[in-house]
Amino acid sequence: MASQEEELVLEESGNGGAAANKSERATRFSWKAPAIILGFELLESIAFSGVAINLVVYLAAVLHGTLAFNAAHVDTWNGTTFFVPVIGAFLADSYWGKYRTILASLVFYLAGLVLLTVSAAVPSLRPDPCSGGPCPPASRTQFSVFFLALYLTSVGTGGVKSALLPFGAEQYDSGGGPSPEKKQSFFSWFFGAINLGIFIAGTLVSWLEQNVSWALGFGVATLCFLIAAAAFVAGTPFYKVRLPVGDSPLKSILRVLVATFRNRRRPLPPDGDGLYEVDNDDGDNRHGKNNAADEKLTHTEGLRWLDKAAVRAGGGPWELCTVTEVEGVKVLARMVPIWVTCVLFAASMGQMTTTFIQQGMAMDTRLFRGRFRVPVASLVSVEVVFMLLWVLLHDTVVLPLARRRWPGGLTRLQRMGVGRLLVVVSMATAALVERRRLRGEKRSMSIAWQLPQFVILAGSDVFSGIAQLEFFYGEAPSSMRSICSAFSFLALSLGFYVNSLIVTIVAAATKRHDGSGGWLAPDLDAGHLDYYFWLWAAISAVNLGLYLVVADRYKAKRPLLASASP
Repeated sequence: MASQEEELVLEESGNGGAAANKSERATRFSWKAPAIILGFELLESIAFSGVAINLVVYLAAVLHGTLAFNAAHVDTWNGTTFFVPVIGAFLADSYWGKYRTILASLVFYLAGLVLLTVSAAVPSLRPDPCSGGPCPPASRTQFSVFFLALYLTSVGTGGVKSALLPFGAEQYDSGGGPSPEKKQSFFSWFFGAINLGIFIAGTLVSWLEQNVSWALGFGVATLCFLIAAAAFVAGTPFYKVRLPVGDSPLKSILRVLVATFRNRRRPLPPDGDGLYEVDNDDGDNRHGKNNAADEKLTHTEGLRWLDKAAVRAGGGPWELCTVTEVEGVKVLARMVPIWVTCVLFAASMGQMTTTFIQQGMAMDTRLFRGRFRVPVASLVSVEVVFMLLWVLLHDTVVLPLARRRWPGGLTRLQRMGVGRLLVVVSMATAALVERRRLRGEKRSMSIAWQLPQFVILAGSDVFSGIAQLEFFYGEAPSSMRSICSAFSFLALSLGFYVNSLIVTIVAAATKRHDGSGGWLAPDLDAGHLDYYFWLWAAISAVNLGLYLVVADRYKAKRPLLASASP
């Protein structure tokens, strides 16, 4: 069985810690804990985005790196940053627990941001500015200090991005807590906090970095995170903290697979009757844990070959596993096809920061009869505003109306389906706008024509983004919630790589023999970006079809004493 979690309620300093007080605090829900966590996420998002958004600009403008050098190192850092949460999630679920993992990450995160600010502020840690001639490149020492700071920050994100969301959601899990709708709202506001932080960083912090001082901009990001870290630590008395006990989740998965192989020739009992499970009062400690606290899962049909691990045949933990352990592995196996569609969905969403921006650069950016010019890159910040409006609509209108129409409202899988449908509509809208631009006005066509595709894409991100956060947390076995929550970040990381691969293939396949032209020609007026958007609409439609198939066949996790709807 995946490692159980033991709830520990931290005592306030100076408190005698009487058992009665501990019991009362263990069951009493406090809004202070989720509020602190949401505030932490907002400030952390400002700090992280304040570095990430302008990273390639800093490498070029301050450290004078080459185009290829900058692109390669930004891609490597992004890939590392979105992969590290998987490691952080493993530590949180297997050894340290979510709270301690976040605390450890704060040290690396803060050290990286402080060093980054110092590297931008101290003249000896950056090359001299350009003075008419060739720009002096940064020295090896200057690059080393900068990248040390950058990767310390990356390591720090590992624990925060993987453990903070499940840690916040766990604050709602004790008896006497709020309704499930309130917990669902936490996921919506967590998603909103991320995007509000991106908006603030993309406007205020980014402006400070490029127009006042890079050191000041990084310093603001560092100050935001310092305040977030201090508030998180100060909120310790209000948290419900669970520490992993017993086997690690990965060892549990491996044990099920080994037991399945060893029992491969044993016959299965009909309908799952007679498969091994530990009763709450059994006291069986063959797996080195107190089974009474485990989340028990009901036997489900499908993936029947895994049931052989629970065939009663005696032996140790590597020959006999519980039904709950087996069902935990089944849950992970069933989540993989859903996760694959998340990768393709993330790749589709990647058009927002790439081809949508390039399309806007080929349009007339003047509004209000030429009195105001829209910076093309600011469209990403406008997108965040649309997302926040969609979050309000999603949480205050769509979900309440759905609950009145259907018991339980829209399920997580249904909302993810809506998001995948909307991304198809957004890509098709972008293609139609580009087709109109190429056939008529071209660079005299107003950039305002892009608003519909951005609004629809924002709705797609909200419906799928929030539901994915809920899905990977809610469907995960209780001891693997950090690992499964990190799946969203891994999908995002792989989505960037898929997007890059498709761009490379399309650019190479559509070029003329002389190496010019193609769908993605440098001069968009001579290219066919509309064909490229239609391609993404088709890819998104295929992904939607694949999702509908796997979602229809998905069997939700079924706790023994409760039912869960995905």
